[in-house]
Amino acid sequence: MALEKITQVTGRGVYVPGDDIDTDRIIPARFMKCVTFDGLGEFTFSDARAATKAAGGTHPLDDARFNGASILLSGSNFGCGSSREHAPQALYRFGFRAILAESFAEIFFGNSTTLGMPCAVMKAADLQALAGIIESDPAALLTIDLLEGKVSIADMDFPATLPDHAKEALVTGRWDAIADLLEGLDDVRSRAATLPYMAA
Repeated sequence: MALEKITQVTGRGVYVPGDDIDTDRIIPARFMKCVTFDGLGEFTFSDARAATKAAGGTHPLDDARFNGASILLSGSNFGCGSSREHAPQALYRFGFRAILAESFAEIFFGNSTTLGMPCAVMKAADLQALAGIIESDPAALLTIDLLEGKVSIADMDFPATLPDHAKEALVTGRWDAIADLLEGLDDVRSRAATLPYMAA
């Protein structure tokens, strides 16, 4: 049985500016001692949030106006650095269900897709326009339409693209390879039973 078909993601947005935001910024290495990913959400951007607070500011993820935002906006090469799966896992457990950025690191992109968390690419100018709308109206809803390749907000549409393989996996509900393997387990066993070298 296929997983949820993800054709649209709707939610409020939050803009975390910056290029080359790496996986260590998303989830610092000292929080990776966990056996499961369940508790990672609270440590998302932990050091950046603490540094902003120490400097007298408020990090976007700590700004009450954006509480409950489920779509993250950022800059180019998001998720670069080490290939730790913990980074998209932390973002997902924080509550994000999609990310919009100028570009993504390849492994981060793949790990996000297997969580059912689309990473859509947008032009810098369009991201800035979206960020401005969100800043002026934090309650504004964004809708990412994977089939149409666009983001809609406040009666405006902006192009947003995903590679064909990722889009197909998400919209057909085939975004988790392990679920695919488990779904085909009976077929694997049936085939194995016909192979002489698999006989007990």
